[in-house]
Amino acid sequence: MVEMSDQTEFVGSYSDLSTDRGFQFEFNCDRCSHAYRTRYKPWTVGSVSSVLDAAGSLLGGMFGSATDLGARARSAGWQKAHDDALAEAVEETRGSFIQCPRCNQWVCRKACWNTPSGLCKECAPDRRAQMSAAQASRSVEEAWAHPKGAEEARGPSEAREGEAMGAACPKCGTPRAANAKFCPECGTKF
Repeated sequence: MVEMSDQTEFVGSYSDLSTDRGFQFEFNCDRCSHAYRTRYKPWTVGSVSSVLDAAGSLLGGMFGSATDLGARARSAGWQKAHDDALAEAVEETRGSFIQCPRCNQWVCRKACWNTPSGLCKECAPDRRAQMSAAQASRSVEEAWAHPKGAEEARGPSEAREGEAMGAACPKCGTPRAANAKFCPECGTKF
């Protein structure tokens, strides 16, 4: 988001939420689509023009030329105010985004920027975060791959309950309830 004379460079993905009564913009990260919405900035001339338009439509031709003149002035004035509001919005969100020098994407500093490498996390993934995620995923897979590990992962009371339950009815496969002497489904004696 660098400003050069009359040009403003900013995030490529943004939404203009402006109306004839005020200005607001929403800037999005190119990587994660996280959005930053600027504060609403009212345009007071828009309210005055709306009153002129309403008066012109109620009273007919008497204010017709005044409302035409008001509309022309409003469109020129609105465009100038809109450009100024966009420049202010860019300044407001400047600290939230940075452009990756490698892929040229505008990314949010909060989640998608790898500060030590000076690149976005798409170009330079955060190795510590990836290693932690991979280790956690592997631990879960290992725990569930081994029945004993799964019992330990469930906790001591759940493991004892599983032992008390046995597995399932040998005849129909229905899970065995704790301390049950007969299968609730087929009546087979345990």
